[in-house]
Amino acid sequence: MAGKREDNVTRRHIEEKKRALARMRRRRFLRRMLALTICTVLLLLAAGGVYALIRGAEYVTQEYHEMYTGYTERRASWQGDTNPQFDGYTNILVMGLDDGADRTNTEGSKADTVLVLSLDNQSGKVRFITIPGDTWVNPPGTAKFMRMSSVYTAGGAPLMVREVNQLLGIPIHQYVALDLKAFAELIDALGGIDIYVESDMDYEDPEANLNIHLKKGYQHLDGSQAQQYLRYRSPELGDVGREQRQQRFVKALYQQVLRLETIPRLPVIAEIFRKHVKTSAEIFDSAHLANVLRHLSSDPPEGVILQGAPSLGDDTIWMPDNNGIRQQMKKLFPEAEGSSSDAS
Repeated sequence: MAGKREDNVTRRHIEEKKRALARMRRRRFLRRMLALTICTVLLLLAAGGVYALIRGAEYVTQEYHEMYTGYTERRASWQGDTNPQFDGYTNILVMGLDDGADRTNTEGSKADTVLVLSLDNQSGKVRFITIPGDTWVNPPGTAKFMRMSSVYTAGGAPLMVREVNQLLGIPIHQYVALDLKAFAELIDALGGIDIYVESDMDYEDPEANLNIHLKKGYQHLDGSQAQQYLRYRSPELGDVGREQRQQRFVKALYQQVLRLETIPRLPVIAEIFRKHVKTSAEIFDSAHLANVLRHLSSDPPEGVILQGAPSLGDDTIWMPDNNGIRQQMKKLFPEAEGSSSDAS
């Protein structure tokens, strides 16, 4: 009897062990199935995420490509000829439009002030070329000669860029156009400008709404007075004296821009540019321009007036001296000229 009881106990133990092993196997199977299911879900989610990322990246890439294509097309529409030998420079055409000019509609507007600012990308040195508004030119694609100031009337900034490109033989990388009101606001935002007024300046033209009254000597000019200083034409020197004043003014303005006091005023200046200044620069140019401006040299800029002479038949017309202009450009851009001669 005792032996049978022992056998029954042993069988029960064996059956319990079998049932326990079976439960363990079922648990392991369920855990594996659960793990497999979770992994499958995660893989599907990951695959969906990757797909979404790829689709998103494709969309962003497409959008960027379309934006950049539009940018390059707009740039090609105004820039004209380019020359890789001038890649070390950033040449900016600055146009000061006559009073009341509408920068979005060039009809009737003229460029009273025309100058090219050239920044050396490596050294930060600045050079500029003043082009008299009465320079006699034959713009590309036109059949007649006209004054440089009227080129803006005929074709806006794009035609101005092409004409300056043709006249100087250098590429223009950007342009800026501002009217007298925007110019005055910029000077006021900078806190005015200190300059020596070389003689008493008194002139009134009610039809042109022009009233100039400045005293000889060192002056601190606000925006309105700076306009008067630049627009005055002395009876003795006429446009030549005006271009010389532009040269002095640009040098004084450059020194003003480099002062520490200008830094807190930069947001106001940026807002004036955004609202009232037309420029070719776009978001794709911002990194390059910021890098160039960050390395501006403290040395005074070098300036020249376009080589030429008054016309014999009309002394209000400035006849450009093409040979003299070529020599000017060689002196201003020796690196580019050196590369050009090496290449040839």
